Amino acid sequence: MCQNCAQTSKYWDPFEAILTNWAGDRSQLIPLLQQLQDAYGYLPEDVIARLSQRTGIFVSSIMGVATFYSQFRLEPVGKHVVKICFGTACHVIGAENIADAICHELGITLGGTTEDRQFTVESVACIGCCSLAPVIMIDDETHGRLTPETARAVIRDVRAKEA
Repeated sequence: MCQNCAQTSKYWDPFEAILTNWAGDRSQLIPLLQQLQDAYGYLPEDVIARLSQRTGIFVSSIMGVATFYSQFRLEPVGKHVVKICFGTACHVIGAENIADAICHELGITLGGTTEDRQFTVESVACIGCCSLAPVIMIDDETHGRLTPETARAVIRDVRAKEA
């Protein structure tokens, strides 16, 4: 069962809304998982279990899909997702130093989430802004031509806006 939430009908409202559109087609598992992740921020165990019960798709099959595709998350993410580009241009110009600075500023490792669930830091293959290398995205906002110092400042700015 869900360990991080009260088991209320409101918790299951998004699940029920998503499943009402399911026509029984097992080939629609990926879109179902995408919609559920959009609704919950990740794929909680209890949601996967209920999805299995409602669709007849084995939990092992659902988990096989959820773990195969990197777009799916099985753990909660922070309010702000920081994506650090490790594409060729960013890598050559110092993505590793940017990642180290951001992770140090937040007190987590790459791929981790802060204890207060405000930030999750991820590496991505390419953001597509090579002319701005090195680049990060925080939520939907791109920050480019970073140095370790300016990367830390961007994180501090986001934190300050939350206070």
